[in-house]
Amino acid sequence: MVGHLLLCILLFLTIEVKDGAKLPLVEKKFMTLSGGQPEVVALGGYSGFFPSSSLNAYDFALEISIPGTIQYCNVHFSKDNIGFCVAQINLMNTTSIEEFDPKGMKEYKIYEQEVHGYFGLDYPAKVLFDNVTVRQNIFTRSGVYDGSPLVVPSQLFEDRKKIPARVWLNFENDMFYKEHKISAETFLLDILKTVPEFLSSPEIGFLKSMGSKLDKSKTKFIFTFLEPDEVEPTTQKSYGSLIKDLGAIKSFASGIVVPKEYIWPVDKAKRLQPATSLVQDAHKAGLSVYASSFANDRLWSYNFSYDPVLEYIQFTENPEFSVDGVLSEFPSTASEAIACINLDKKAPRAVPNLIISHNGASGDFPGSTDLAYDKAIADGADLIDCSVQMSKDGIAFCSDRADLMKTTTAAALFIDRSKNIKEIQSADGVFSFDLTWDEIQTLKPKIESFFPDQPRNPAFKNSGKLLTLPAFLELAKTMAVHGIFISIRNAAYLAAKRGLDIVGTVSTELSHSKFDKQTLQKVLIESDDTSVLDQFKSVPTYERVLYLKDAIGSVPDQAVKEVKKHAASVHLRRSSLMVAENSFIVNFTETIPAFHAANVSVYVGILRNEYQNLALDYLADPYVELATLTALQVDGFVTDYPYTGALFVRSSCLNEESPYVTMPAQPGMMFSQDAVAEPPELSPKDVIDPPLPPVAKPSPPAATSTKQTYNSSTNTLRVLN
Repeated sequence: MVGHLLLCILLFLTIEVKDGAKLPLVEKKFMTLSGGQPEVVALGGYSGFFPSSSLNAYDFALEISIPGTIQYCNVHFSKDNIGFCVAQINLMNTTSIEEFDPKGMKEYKIYEQEVHGYFGLDYPAKVLFDNVTVRQNIFTRSGVYDGSPLVVPSQLFEDRKKIPARVWLNFENDMFYKEHKISAETFLLDILKTVPEFLSSPEIGFLKSMGSKLDKSKTKFIFTFLEPDEVEPTTQKSYGSLIKDLGAIKSFASGIVVPKEYIWPVDKAKRLQPATSLVQDAHKAGLSVYASSFANDRLWSYNFSYDPVLEYIQFTENPEFSVDGVLSEFPSTASEAIACINLDKKAPRAVPNLIISHNGASGDFPGSTDLAYDKAIADGADLIDCSVQMSKDGIAFCSDRADLMKTTTAAALFIDRSKNIKEIQSADGVFSFDLTWDEIQTLKPKIESFFPDQPRNPAFKNSGKLLTLPAFLELAKTMAVHGIFISIRNAAYLAAKRGLDIVGTVSTELSHSKFDKQTLQKVLIESDDTSVLDQFKSVPTYERVLYLKDAIGSVPDQAVKEVKKHAASVHLRRSSLMVAENSFIVNFTETIPAFHAANVSVYVGILRNEYQNLALDYLADPYVELATLTALQVDGFVTDYPYTGALFVRSSCLNEESPYVTMPAQPGMMFSQDAVAEPPELSPKDVIDPPLPPVAKPSPPAATSTKQTYNSSTNTLRVLN
């Protein structure tokens, strides 16, 4: 299977990006101890996807990460002193040993803690290697590659092409093993014999002992710090106290590994606090610093907007210091951050894709608020968007949808207005057109999270204020954004049942702001109703965008021709571009080529950084999704996180001459599956909508049942639509 993966990677190198500019590469400068680029250390190989310390994980890490990536093996031992790579001393969750020996659980006291489980020192090496395999021990990750054999360190010193590889061996329980007559020193000197480039341990005694036996010019000795309140077994001092005497550390080590919090503390609310001076102090003492425990799928701080690249950059490219290396379970993402992401907001674009905000920067602030729009503009969105809603008294304002229950505090204040309106949605809601603008202004906006395990920043849960359409248009003109993206929904219902002319209101406000008499700023009008789009034909500078809300698998010529009668572009869901099964991509559809053949632009959304929103093929990395969509020739991204999109289009991550190239996903690359049915094709009748009804005179709506309670639920599965 790994051979198939590597073949796919080679095929990726032939992908051409439409209109992709071959711009001069930016030479980055880092404030590391050596002045060079920070090292990427693959923690157990590519353990973010494959079982940690499996051969698949190690092979994939080398193939998909920056050249020179270091393979990290955490060494533990069998009964007969044979070392093997495994994530932790207790084999219960990381291997299949419990299935092999269901009654073999034991308990050992390891550094004053009772540990209950399975341990390699209870079994001869042959028994382990013949009967025990590794498995993914993070249960939110896929287990499709469980069952790989154990790896011994000697397997890591050459890659699959027999080219020497860089190896880091970590020995974390030497004192415990000595008590059981197992010697890491004997294994290193007499059994392994090959000298690793990096040797680390959280035990000072082990490093001092090995320092007199190995050539320090060939091997870097690294002292690993555990949590500050844990006790180092040789000195019986806490790691928190040892970090205060870096000079003493320098006497036996050339560098240190520290948890991220030693450098950038976070508070209980997961907000980043000011950096410590550890990196600068260590560099003054001549010690290199490696930050550990990076993983794309673990929230560490809300400051990074679920963008794992930003977390790495905080350590490698901030104005005060650079760490000398990062220990990562997703080394390809570390490679991107270090080698191809460009933070310069004035840098030219490498790819032409439009970055279109979705309710502003709604991943960071409540959607459609002043704060969300301000951040979207600052983050580099090309187009800022307004999903237009109408109040009962005819005020147009921006909000994601007519039902205000999930995006504001309407459920708390106006639950008595909750209704079921089947023309709008199947669930009950508190709708904007049932509230006056004065009533809507009493609501607080609410940040919307889509995954229970990945909530958006609670510090800004109710921050900002909603904007009227005129205020939004004024903001766009004042800030001179590249353009605006206006969405219109429910026009027929509003006209016929509520006496509200949303189309006329939008048209009038655009005209008042003179958007119909200029060409400097793009104006995109989006709707799922072709009759709405037809109302804007009279202004040729407006680009009309048809939103196809249902997934489609193919587009026959007649359907494309029908779309072109009403729109120059389409806005598609991701599930119209690719078919997924079990969160893996099975195949790409022919939707984009069909539209492009007719000169119809394709925008795709909604993109979100949260890893649960990403196909497993994207390796919990939103930049891999962006690279894939770019390779598919998408014309623009509609995203909750415009900054991630802006960083991508300014990066050199798709330039084949870059030090690192982000590889687009390919169906079956990470896991091959049987073919599955594609969504239905788009038919002409799916495109055509009836003419808009005349705007009725306002009248009291028919009585509908109301409910006094509200329960929300969020899908915990990955969203691939």
